[in-house]
Order: sequence, then structure tokens, then C-alpha cells
Amino acid sequence: MADADARPILIKKVKKGGGHGHHGGAWKVAYADFVTAMMAFFLLLWLLSTSSEEQLTGLADYFSPTALSTSTQSGAGGILGGRSLSEEGAAVGERSPMGITVSLASPEEEAEEPEEEVEVEDGDVSDEQLTKQIEERERERFEKAEAELRQAIQATPGLEELNGNLLIDQTDEGLRIQIVDKKGAAMFKSGSAEPAPKTLKLLELVAAAVTRLPNQIVISGHTDATPFKGRDDYSNWELSTDRANASRRVLISNALPAERIEEVSGKADTELLLPDDPSSPQNRRVAIIVLNHRSGGNLEANAQAAGQGEAEEPAPPQEPPSIIRRDSELPQPSNASSLTVVE
Repeated sequence: MADADARPILIKKVKKGGGHGHHGGAWKVAYADFVTAMMAFFLLLWLLSTSSEEQLTGLADYFSPTALSTSTQSGAGGILGGRSLSEEGAAVGERSPMGITVSLASPEEEAEEPEEEVEVEDGDVSDEQLTKQIEERERERFEKAEAELRQAIQATPGLEELNGNLLIDQTDEGLRIQIVDKKGAAMFKSGSAEPAPKTLKLLELVAAAVTRLPNQIVISGHTDATPFKGRDDYSNWELSTDRANASRRVLISNALPAERIEEVSGKADTELLLPDDPSSPQNRRVAIIVLNHRSGGNLEANAQAAGQGEAEEPAPPQEPPSIIRRDSELPQPSNASSLTVVE
């Protein structure tokens, strides 16, 4: 037993086989190339999504020259004829290809830059197309002015009920804003050209809406068919004219340039709003018409159509017109005449 206990203990280390060897770091290089390619791909998608149609067209023209020739004046004999498209000052022959350099703006720069109006060169757009574009832009401005005016009335305390006294529509002449009487809600004192306090506030809002439009303005006064009583030398003609002229003064006192007003007239009862009810209070009204391009009242559009644009010089001062112009000097309805006052 003693010999058995004295035996040395042997420890045998066994190496297990069948495992996989070390691959090294080659896969990291391949993975880095893959990530770089994906980054370049998404960068290309981002550039395409933020570029305008004109910029994309310029890039396409850059890589697809329209004037290619294999016969060049250079010994290079290539398509570019030994010249660089981006090289400044290179002498280019008639057969050499043309290049276009396009700079791509970042989305932040495009968002900060205001929209620019398209400049039309002679011969690019016909007169009919130009007129259509002007009228479309003009109609949008009129609709915006109408919406702002109605919103301002709703937001002004004490004027909410005057929505029924305001009629706004677009006619062949332009944007027509009519301030009409209603039963129990007269806009002028009876038989007088003095506006009511609410009328003054309403005309102030009208002035703020039309001042931003580059159009001439025509103001006309109208009455019902009830004859004016109280004075032998004063009739509905004078009353309608005085009310239109009083409205003109209120508009000018609220920052509307006086030169924007082209005509002030009184029409009495010759153009009734309700012909079937001549004595209706709604026939008593003041009409403010913002003339459109067809009526010659859009100064900005007229300058653009004439090719003058912003370089148009202001018109020379004209001699002051006569206070009263005869009926024969004005375009009149076939069945009526009118008296016009211009200051």
C-alpha cells in the first residue's frame, strides 16, 4: 500500500481538433466598402430629391452634349477635342461640345430664398398666354383680398352684423365691393352724404384691402327710385355723386393713394341693384370697383405686358381734370346717363 501511494500523478493535456481557423480582418474591409457604397447611394438620392427640375435638366445636358463630333481640330481625337468643359478661357470651336455648370443649393438655402417671378423673353410666350397668366394671378389676388376683408370684418367688434351690407363679386371690370343699405341699417344718414360711424370703419377696412393691390379704382354712388325731396336744386344725381365722393375722401384718409382713383361718379337710380323692387333700400349703395387688366386698371400688369417691368418711369404729372365731366365724355349705359365728379 505504501508503494501505491508513492506513485506520481500524471496529467495529460489533450488538444481537441475540428475547430475553425482564424479568418483575419479581410471581412472588415469588405464591410467598409459596402457601407461607403450605401452612403454614396443615399447621398445621390438626397441630391436628386432636393434638386429642381431646371438643375436636373442642366445635369442631363452636361453629361449628354448635343454637339458631338469625331472630327476635331486637336490631336487628342476624342469627343471633347482635348478641351475641358469646366476650363475657363479655353478656345472652343464651332464643333466643340458645350457644357453647363449647375450649382446645387441645400434645402435650407432653397427654403430661405423667396420665389422669383419668371422673366419672359420676347418670342417665348404669346400675347394670349401672357394675358392668361396675368389674369390668373390677378384673380388670385382678388380672392385673397376678399378673404382678408371678410376676415377683418369678423374680427372687428361691432361690425359682424355688417356682413349683409357688404357685397363682393368679380365682374368683367374687376373686383366689385358694394356697400349697400339694408332695412333698418342705412350706411349714410337719410338724404345726406355723411357716412354713418360704422360705414367709416367699414371703408377703413376696404381701404386696407385694396391698397395692397396694384390696380386703379372706380367709385360710383347709387340711389333708389324714390325722388329726393326737400330741395328743388338737389336730386338723386347730386346725392349719389356726393356719397361716392365722400367715400373717396374716406379711402384717401386711410392711406389709399389719390392717384389710384381713376373715376368718381354718381348714377342716381339708373343702375338699380334690384330692378324688380326700385324702392328697395339695397338699391342705395356705393360701389368700389378695383379694375382688372382687361379694363386697363392693373398698372403692374400693363407694364409687364408692354415689356417695361420695373424699369417703367412714372408718368409725367397731368393737368388737373375738370370738376364735372359731361355725360357725352363718359361711357354710359344704353338707357341712362350719369354725372361724374373727379377731383
